[in-house]
Amino acid sequence: MDCTQIIRARRSIRKFQPGAAVPRADVEKMLEAAMMAPSACNTRPWEFFVVEDPAVKQRLQAVHPYASMLSTASLAIVVCGLPDVQADTCPGFWPQDCGAAVENLLLQAAALGYGTCWCGCWPIQERVQAIQEVLDARSVPVALVCVGVPAEEPPAKGSYQSDKVTWIG
Repeated sequence: MDCTQIIRARRSIRKFQPGAAVPRADVEKMLEAAMMAPSACNTRPWEFFVVEDPAVKQRLQAVHPYASMLSTASLAIVVCGLPDVQADTCPGFWPQDCGAAVENLLLQAAALGYGTCWCGCWPIQERVQAIQEVLDARSVPVALVCVGVPAEEPPAKGSYQSDKVTWIG
């Protein structure tokens, strides 16, 4: 599939094939795609936690109210921001940069045939703190991405809406 097809084929998957393996090479390809995202002043203010351990996935599920699909997902990738990396050069853009990294990760996963679900963390402080505790992380959890082999094919929810576009010029 080309980029246009991948963008239109990507879905939020909430049902995964339990026990399906995602090879490390595929996870690394997703992470590489995430790290290829643009960032303000090329500061790359992110780090990633790959969680395959069932007990840790269960703890994440317990502290994130919208991550119930972790019970069948093969793994979670938690994308975390590093605000201090931008403190002197491009302060404040780390959430956008992490969002771009998440989207690249989602598209690469779809291109590899995996399903994903983006579960937001930041800016809900109690959710951020709970996930930091589970991961023993100091960085700021922006998104928890569930990854696995899809067990559903939901219909597309997005579409082009011309009424949301203003042409100038």
